[in-house]
Amino acid sequence: MAEDSQRNFRSVYYEKVGFRGVEEKKSLEILLKDDRLDIEKLCTFSQRFPLPSMYRILVWKVLLGILPPHQETHPMVMVHRKEQFYDVHHALQVMRFINDTTPQTEVFLRMHQLETGKLSQSHTCLLEPEDEFFLVVASMMEEMVDDEVDCYWLTKNFVHHLDTKFRDSQAAMQKGFEHYLNLEDNRLVAHLETCNALEKLPYDLWFRKCFAGCLPASSLQRVWDKLVSGSCKILVFVAVEIVLTFKMKVTTLNKSDSINEFLGKIPEDNTDPIVNKAIDLWHKHCGIPAHSV
Repeated sequence: MAEDSQRNFRSVYYEKVGFRGVEEKKSLEILLKDDRLDIEKLCTFSQRFPLPSMYRILVWKVLLGILPPHQETHPMVMVHRKEQFYDVHHALQVMRFINDTTPQTEVFLRMHQLETGKLSQSHTCLLEPEDEFFLVVASMMEEMVDDEVDCYWLTKNFVHHLDTKFRDSQAAMQKGFEHYLNLEDNRLVAHLETCNALEKLPYDLWFRKCFAGCLPASSLQRVWDKLVSGSCKILVFVAVEIVLTFKMKVTTLNKSDSINEFLGKIPEDNTDPIVNKAIDLWHKHCGIPAHSV
């Protein structure tokens, strides 16, 4: 108890003097010193705190199964990941599906299709919805990750993670959005209902595409921290906070199409405060996971 009190005191002190997150960073570094990383504790940390940018890629790679918990195997595993990447890349070049001018996101998609047995014999096949989702995730990962091998594996495993864990959650998230928005501002919900807009909001962009293409990468990666660590509900509260933030604009619009269009292309200059408030709102309604080092 005394140790916890001291830790809380230090956290408040650091925040007051402008070093918010110093204690959290130290806690994560303690977790990352273990020979065998504790997945559950890493998930809990990621749920409770923003991941420091210098450790984000490592934590994501571990939580998404790209790297195993045992740290001593990481260099060897990444050698195999790189070999697999370049083998598949070379195969697509030989088959003339890609060349030096092919956009990297498309290269990643073709690699994924080849690995999953979904590569069409036609070089000009139409994109399926899941292909479009893969491309938009890859595009955002490009902005977050410098290394092309890491970028591919993170895109591939992130998409798989969402597909296996949250495939059937969109309807529930839409209901959750309506529920929590009503708790926060029932008059705003009444306005959306009057405009017949509540059923026509950009739910596909918000919940299926996880705000890729809606929020800039710098803000979005903090939302994806929560997705990677196992919670899709954060998406609900980001959507709620977007509507609350632009309440004044939304209430001046009386057509569902114009409301949908505006909320799908929100201004990017204040997305960090939106994400901050969304995370606070998420913790307010869902609680804060316990965490002990």
